[in-house]
Amino acid sequence: MAVQRKQKEKADVRGDSKSVTEPRLPLSGIRVIDVATFIAAPYAAGIMGEFGADVLKVEHPLGGDPCRTFGTATKRGGDTLAWLSEARNKKSVTVDLRTPDGAAIFKKLVTESDVLCENFRPGTLEKWGLGWEVLHELNPGLIMLRISGYGQTGPYRDRPGFARIAHAVGGLAYLAGMPRETPVTPGSTTLGDYLTGLYGAIGILLALRYKEKTGKGQYIDAALYESIFRLSDEMAPAYAAYGTVRERTGPHNPIACPLGHFRTKDDKWVAFACTTDKLFEALAQAMDRPELASDSLYGRHQKRLESRHDVNDVVSAWCGSLTRDEVEAKCYATGAPYAPLDNIADMFANRQFHARRNLVAVDDENLGETFILPCTLPRLSETPGEINSLGPALGQHTDEVLQDLLGMSPTEIKRLHDSRVI
Repeated sequence: MAVQRKQKEKADVRGDSKSVTEPRLPLSGIRVIDVATFIAAPYAAGIMGEFGADVLKVEHPLGGDPCRTFGTATKRGGDTLAWLSEARNKKSVTVDLRTPDGAAIFKKLVTESDVLCENFRPGTLEKWGLGWEVLHELNPGLIMLRISGYGQTGPYRDRPGFARIAHAVGGLAYLAGMPRETPVTPGSTTLGDYLTGLYGAIGILLALRYKEKTGKGQYIDAALYESIFRLSDEMAPAYAAYGTVRERTGPHNPIACPLGHFRTKDDKWVAFACTTDKLFEALAQAMDRPELASDSLYGRHQKRLESRHDVNDVVSAWCGSLTRDEVEAKCYATGAPYAPLDNIADMFANRQFHARRNLVAVDDENLGETFILPCTLPRLSETPGEINSLGPALGQHTDEVLQDLLGMSPTEIKRLHDSRVI
């Protein structure tokens, strides 16, 4: 599959002739400090960086962000593919925040920045003398994203939190799997991290808008489990009103039929989403069984729900008699709501991914290799996001930032290196 290649030059993506002083991206001029680890808050900072923000990744001098060793190592060793992808467009600055000199450097960085992203356990930054009250006094316009497992308040605030824990507490893991069997991982183990990072990015943008109006900063309190719980559609009102507790339903869903996954003759899987009578009629036509959509059989939504096991059996038998390509051809001919269950190899060969440039080739200067990454989102017509670099080497930009941004002398920087503050 052809992929979009990120060009090294920074010409305007639309080819327009613009003034060099005009910001090309909407967050140009915004500086973000990412002092977080792994995925959640760093993902929020990464989104900012894709749309023009200057993102400083502040890491501990020894080892840095544990994400550097998370996932698949590159062929040359060192930082992993997860790090190269998730730390894109960032500058690495190493500072030991637990030392007086390190805390002083961090405070100076905060006074020169607009946004701070962190996901330590609540109270950690306060313990180091770098909590919200201190930083807000130094920079009243500061916007601080704080992500944790359970939030900054409540009886669980001190408990460790990870995405898998959030899936459990937020109700997602309970619903994943076959009825009365062991709940399974709902897709990605890091879904809660990415989702909370998205909410964090939204919060930052809202806070920036408020700051434009008032000049005041604020902090954003985001909990991993709350992001998962927010996806629970009608579960809360259904339980409150009728005592309904949703259980695991396997590959199907009780709110519509057929709405689930089915195996094909060539041992592949397909999905159907017949949420209306008209969509089921299109599927019945694809199956060459138009009578299934009659009023006397399964043409009405309620009738299909009452007979969903029979309907699913009919659809399952039909899928099992055809290859996935044959099912696809018949469904596309009638407009039936169909899709294959694609793995990553399928995605690389998918014409839609190609047309939308969902995969981007980026050259890494440190490793001398080219890597393929998911594209930037969301899509903006005038100022689309961009990937300028992959995850940096540990401390790659420390001297540059301390000298150019904070005005430190080479002698002072050498002292900090020698004392292992940076």
